[in-house]
Amino acid sequence: MPKSYSLLVFLFLSFSAFAQSTITVKGKILDKNTQVPLESATVYLSSVKDSAVIDYTITDKNGFFKMNTKKISTPVFLKISYIGYQTYKKEAATIMESKDFGILHLSENSHVLGEVVIKSEAPPIRIKKDTLEFNASSFKVRPDSNVETLLKQLPGVEVAADGKITVNGKEVNQVLVNGKAFFDKDGKIALQSLPSDIINKVQISDTKTKKEELTKQAASSNNASINLTIDEDKNKGLFGKFMGGFGTNDRYESSALINYFKNKRKISLLASSNNINSTGFSMDEVFDNMGGGRNVSYSSFGDGSYGIGNMRFGGGKGITKSNMLGVNYGDEWFKDFDSNGSYFFTNSNSKNTNKTKQINLLPTGNFTTNSNSKSNEDRYGHNLNFTFEYKIDSTTSIFIAPKFLKANNKYAVSSSESSVDQNNQLLNENTSETFDENDKTNFSNSINFNKSFKRKGRSVNVLFDNENTNETANSLNKSTSIFYQNATSDIRNQSLINRNLKDLYSSEITYLEPITDSLRISLNVYARSDKSSEVRKAFDYDATAKTYSVANDNLSNSISSDAKLIAPKAGIAIEKKKFMLNFTGGTNIAQFDNQSLYLGKTTSLSKNYIFPYVDANASFKFGKSKSIWTSYEYSVIFPKASQLLPVENIADPLNTVIGNPNLDLNKSHMFFFSFRDYDYATRSGYTLYFGGSYYDNQVVSSTVFDANGKRTTTYENVSGTLDSWFGGHWDKSYKNGAHTFKFGFGSNGGLNKFKGYTNGNLYDANALRITPRVNFTYEYGELLTINPSYNFTYSDTKYTNYSINSASNVLHNFNIQTTNYWPKNWVFGNDFGYTYNSNIADGFKKDFYLWNTSLAYSFFNKKMIAKVKVYDVLDQNQSATRTITPTTIRDEENTVLKRYLMFSLTYKIEKFAGKEKPSRGGRFMF
Repeated sequence: MPKSYSLLVFLFLSFSAFAQSTITVKGKILDKNTQVPLESATVYLSSVKDSAVIDYTITDKNGFFKMNTKKISTPVFLKISYIGYQTYKKEAATIMESKDFGILHLSENSHVLGEVVIKSEAPPIRIKKDTLEFNASSFKVRPDSNVETLLKQLPGVEVAADGKITVNGKEVNQVLVNGKAFFDKDGKIALQSLPSDIINKVQISDTKTKKEELTKQAASSNNASINLTIDEDKNKGLFGKFMGGFGTNDRYESSALINYFKNKRKISLLASSNNINSTGFSMDEVFDNMGGGRNVSYSSFGDGSYGIGNMRFGGGKGITKSNMLGVNYGDEWFKDFDSNGSYFFTNSNSKNTNKTKQINLLPTGNFTTNSNSKSNEDRYGHNLNFTFEYKIDSTTSIFIAPKFLKANNKYAVSSSESSVDQNNQLLNENTSETFDENDKTNFSNSINFNKSFKRKGRSVNVLFDNENTNETANSLNKSTSIFYQNATSDIRNQSLINRNLKDLYSSEITYLEPITDSLRISLNVYARSDKSSEVRKAFDYDATAKTYSVANDNLSNSISSDAKLIAPKAGIAIEKKKFMLNFTGGTNIAQFDNQSLYLGKTTSLSKNYIFPYVDANASFKFGKSKSIWTSYEYSVIFPKASQLLPVENIADPLNTVIGNPNLDLNKSHMFFFSFRDYDYATRSGYTLYFGGSYYDNQVVSSTVFDANGKRTTTYENVSGTLDSWFGGHWDKSYKNGAHTFKFGFGSNGGLNKFKGYTNGNLYDANALRITPRVNFTYEYGELLTINPSYNFTYSDTKYTNYSINSASNVLHNFNIQTTNYWPKNWVFGNDFGYTYNSNIADGFKKDFYLWNTSLAYSFFNKKMIAKVKVYDVLDQNQSATRTITPTTIRDEENTVLKRYLMFSLTYKIEKFAGKEKPSRGGRFMF
């Protein structure tokens, strides 16, 4: 007990000491001539001796600023920076007590030819017209940190466990380096592999399409884009990182990234090989490529797949062994001609064992299907992407972006399943072995030509896109199905050959005409041709010839579809300082032709449609911190040819599918609304949003089960269905001396209304899902970081016309991450998580712990790092999930990585302008 009192007294005295060392600096900023308050001016304190930033804040809408900082006993500058105004600077010998600077005035620059900022004088943050810019050197991160770690230090920026980045609640869907893609625009490789030390500025703006960029229109999306600019003295050099590790259970990991930058020429080489479900390009200073905890999306639920842009690596669920080689090249070949390209080679092998229990919901008498399977999948892929942009003159430019993909997949699975009714009476059994090989070639291209005229805002834009796909799939299927209610069986030993072709071409011509500086109209014509075909040939096994040579006409067919559309449109755009509106309306005129050949009979179905086109979005800024954004779109989607054509598909012995020629189009109203308020002065803010699609008409499945549990499926139209989502979050950062506190609370969810037909009865399924979460981060200088978090997912679905009224599930997940950077050159990290799945079926484990730990030591002037890591210390990791759908309740378990020990060694090389990289210290953490 005395020890407890001593600890409490010590903590009280410690916090009292910190409170006594904190002072408040405040004041108000006005325009010198107009006396108007200046909102979002950057106010910061910097050392007179070396210009190091000590602390900063942003003025509010009334021009007030207030910062709580530590006492300063050395000479210091108070600086105020605002775009278009002269920088204000005031020196103080010391600031040992709270100080009110009163009203301070800024004078406009008399000659503003552009922004010219001395590097050492750059403020931590600038808010421009449509860009938020952070000075990277003002935000302290450890020397070995990657860009993703830097982003986590920026106010208003949130990086989720799955890698998704949001800025003030707006999702980031594009990350560029010096304005160009680094391997791919989604930025995963740049964020996880590039060192933060080379970054000069982090610029955040609304994401624009290439058309909007060329025509200088305001962004119509609700997404954000991040551009990372390289420090000028780092833009000439060679840097890279090499890592290799070997562990128990034959686990291994290796990766290499080499970057060569010389002005506008950039060459990067990326390679990796591992069998721990990893992307292979992570530069996490604690766990490298190890998943779980800090990289939860890669492996803790047994999902070994991952993607970069439209490239998918890994094989899905299970344990994945992958190899990757990538090259990225960017250069200006000649004046005003920029090029950028990347090539990826990937191959992977995934193995998985699956166990599933599925309750199939019926109006009366549900039945249950239990299944087990083992799968093995090999993937190979070549992916080549280029972008070329040529500014022909000051008013004319052309942009070309070709992409080429060549892929081969081999998939083998053996499975068994059985279905029983509510009385545990056996309905059917099925065993199968399937071997698939798929070859796919895809070429796509986008050409964008833009011509601007003398009058500002007047332009003509021509856009042409194409996508051509050729896919061949060979399948060997051996299956036995037994139906117990009528004592029949279905035995198959077949070879199937499928060839799928798709040719999509679209073009668009847009003319923009300004009426005033803030009002513009547009005239547009859009045309599209979408052709696809599928030819299937089936052959039964000939036991005498021992070949698959007996044609099976019942399983052979061909289906083709041809959709042509033309859409004349007109639009109006209003772009004010605080208000933006885009509205486009028109008419879609479409012809939809479908044809099938089955058992010698040709079936044709042609339909003509005329339907409206409406697309609108608007935003309003209440100030620098508050804004709303809303959008509406009327969307129409054609049914698939297989849903329309009245042709039987009996490829699945447990499910016969036939189309419905009377189907109408899918018609929906898509809407979205968001409100954001982030105050950079207090480093706190919140976001609220909701959106969804309401269907006037939707194509849904209509399934009839016979006495054996065998299905016959067709399609019908329903109205009144809804797919919606909602959410919000609040964040707050607070700094007191060496202590930094970050609080976060959020929630997201969805409300959906499904409809369909089961055994001739129209069912409703109203599903609610809500996931509240809370997280807290404590940082003590450069010595310690503690990050606990908790999220909980509640899902509930209520049914009509089923034998049950509702189904629900609750999932709890708690995680705590700790990182200790003491003593010097040592890093000790721990991730500990607990997951509890409340309602999962008997036979599936409800909960598990996942604990990963890592100990690293830096030596050889921090160029080498030795690590020992343990994944799943308690050997409890598992993947057991429950999924509730409108027609089923599904529990399943897949293979996951289990405990292993890994030793690794990392070597870094960093040479800039022919010199070793100097130590870069003095960053201040906010």
